[in-house]
Parts: sequence; C-alpha cells; structure tokens
Amino acid sequence: MTTPSVAVLGAGMVGVATALELQRRGMAVTLLDRRAPGLETSYGNAGVIARSSLMPFNHPRLWGTLPGLLGNRGTGFRYSPAFVASNLRWALGFVGNARRSVFRETTAALDSLIRLSTDEHRRLLAEVNALDRLRDNGWLFLYRHAASFEAPGARLGRETMAQYGIATQELQAGELQALEPVLNPLFAKALWIKDSYSVNSPGAVVRAYADAFAARGGRVQTTELRTVQQTGDGLWTVIDSSGTGQAYDRVVVALGPWSRQFLAGLGVEIPMGFERGYHLHYAEGAGARSLQRPIYDTAGGYVLSPMEHGMRLSTGVELNDCDAPMKPVQLELAEAAARQALPLGPRLDQPLWMGRRPTLPDSRPVIGEMPGRPGLWLAFGHQHIGFSTGPGTAALLGALMQGDTRLPLDPHPFRASRFL
Repeated sequence: MTTPSVAVLGAGMVGVATALELQRRGMAVTLLDRRAPGLETSYGNAGVIARSSLMPFNHPRLWGTLPGLLGNRGTGFRYSPAFVASNLRWALGFVGNARRSVFRETTAALDSLIRLSTDEHRRLLAEVNALDRLRDNGWLFLYRHAASFEAPGARLGRETMAQYGIATQELQAGELQALEPVLNPLFAKALWIKDSYSVNSPGAVVRAYADAFAARGGRVQTTELRTVQQTGDGLWTVIDSSGTGQAYDRVVVALGPWSRQFLAGLGVEIPMGFERGYHLHYAEGAGARSLQRPIYDTAGGYVLSPMEHGMRLSTGVELNDCDAPMKPVQLELAEAAARQALPLGPRLDQPLWMGRRPTLPDSRPVIGEMPGRPGLWLAFGHQHIGFSTGPGTAALLGALMQGDTRLPLDPHPFRASRFL
C-alpha cells in the first residue's frame, strides 16, 4: 500500500499539531509556510490553555454591551468602521449568532475541543520533554469593582463554566492579595479559574513540536505559497511564488488568518474577521514579587502572563483588515492600566508585535474536508484560542481523514458546509 502524501499549509500551532498527528498516523507529511514554525499568531498569545475559553465573544449578553462597544473608545475592543462596512456578511453573521441557541451549540463544541486539546497538549509536551514549560495553577479574572463582577456578561460566564463543570473559585480582595501578593490593592473581586494551564513560551512550544516532527522524518519547507490546483488524477499540486509545484494526495489549509485570502484564489469566499492584538514584554518591577499565573484585568482590557522572556502584556481585540498598519493605542492604554495593577518594569523588546486571530461568524473553527473538493481539508478560524485548541483540531482532522469509525468528538459543529 502506498503511503499517502499530505501537504500541511501553515506552521502555526494548528498546522504543526496537524502535521505531527498525520505523521503519527503513517502519512508522509510536508509542512509549508512562508516563515519558520511558530513565528506568526501562535508566537504572541498569552499562552493560556483554559476551559473558560469556551465562552465566545458573541454570547447572548453581547447585545447589552454593543452600544458601548460601538463608541470605539474601549481598551479591550476597537474596530475599523471601514473594515466592518466592507465585511458585512461576517459582521452581521457574528452579531446575529449572539443567540441563545447558537451559544449553546458553540459552548458545547468548544468545550469538547478544549478538553481534547488539553489532553493532547500534555501528551505532546511529555513526548518532546517540555512539560517544564507547563503551569497548572490556573488563571485569574480580575474585577476592579464588585458591580463588574455581578454584571450580566460576567454572571453568564460563571453560570456557563459551572454548567460544564469547570472548577472556579470566587476570591475577595484579601484572598486575591494572599494568592498574588504582587498585585496592588486595586481589585474588589476575582475569579480563579482552576481548570486551566499556561506555558512560559507559546512560540517555543510550537517549535518543540515542529522539531519533533522533523526529527521523525517530516519535511519542513519555508516558501511563499501561491495556490493549489487539483489535477485530473485527483492529486493536489501546491504552487509557490516561483511557480514551482509539488503534487500531494491531500492538502490541509491551516493558514490561520491568511486562509481567507489563500482560498479566495480558488474562488472560495470565507466570511472571516480578524481579531488583531498586540503584545510587549516588560521587566518585573524592582523588588517586586513574581506573578504566579496569567491575569485578565477585565476593566483594563489586557492579559498579563509570566513568560521566560519577561512579563507579556497582551491586548484585547482590534477588528481590522488582516495586514492593515499597526495602531498601538490599545497597547498604550493597556500598559497604563497594568501599571496601576502591579509594579511593571521597563519595556524589554521592540518593535511592537502584532498577531491576527481569525474568527468565523459563530466563533467556531472549520475542521473537515471542503465540500465538492475531495482531498482538500480545512483547519482554521480558531479565533483567539488556536494555540490551546490546535492539538485537538489535529486529532479530529486525522480521524476524519482516515475514516475512523470512532471520532474523538462530534465534527458536526465544525463542518465546512456551514459557510461554503
């Protein structure tokens, strides 16, 4: 029997995990991207692997906060009116999916994907001798005012986490101070989400997985991808910017935010928004105790994570074109808010880093074969949880590609046909 050949396009967490899984299943896999593994969106996230991420941004309480968001002055959310106007299919679909029925389907689907991914991450980290990068002490949602803790959206989040059995603990100000002494007495309440892990370098984790793939015989190619074409014998040819092509039995498109533009070259329109975000690293304040786990300042609109290269400050969402010029206003506001919360030292790196988080109208990724194009598989649209859900995506995709009778989770919520 001939070994199936597969090209995985995209070397972020989703693509690298997929390449590893297909290789484990006996396929001959080539991983292709314009940059080395782990240098795009997977590099700059907060490094959190959290079951609390089952909460989509477009939840049923979105309608109550929408007027404030449209003012376009918040730290946690900004948008380009021109981008929204030119992407009305996505924007209307995203807001329209903030319905209770869609919310129930999305949270159930994401919970199953996150739980599977967490198990797969632990397995892979052990295989690549990188378990020392993993923390198991959860993360914190911080509230500057008790009223914010009781706001409808926050209550919905706690109710949803309780529904899915996610371990959390409500903390009063004194309890928070005891858990994280480095924090200034700024926060009235906190929610400690215990069913969560975090890593001290997301980019290093992706590279460790990619190195394992290469060490096991996988091919990693750095090239600017142009398009794919199906030949008469059913093979798929991957063509790079030089016009050179290589034929494969199957192709997986895992290009994250660039999947939309890539598939447009095949005449396929994907309704995708881009949750752009920024990060910088900071030294710890002189004489300050260390932060033990990631924190999310709900009013400040940032996540602060202890990383091996310093304290990583990650901003909220900026809806804009994928490759529009940077707008660092959110980072400046987030930094000011973080300096209120704890002693934060000087900036450690320049220039400012920006990532693009690809979001589909129902906040669920596409995982599966493209309808009407056998052999072309899709794995993208993971919004801000691609790092944490990449391995589960790979496990499901591998099972689907090999026609397993028992799948690790229900693929229906992630089917490509819901948009194509």
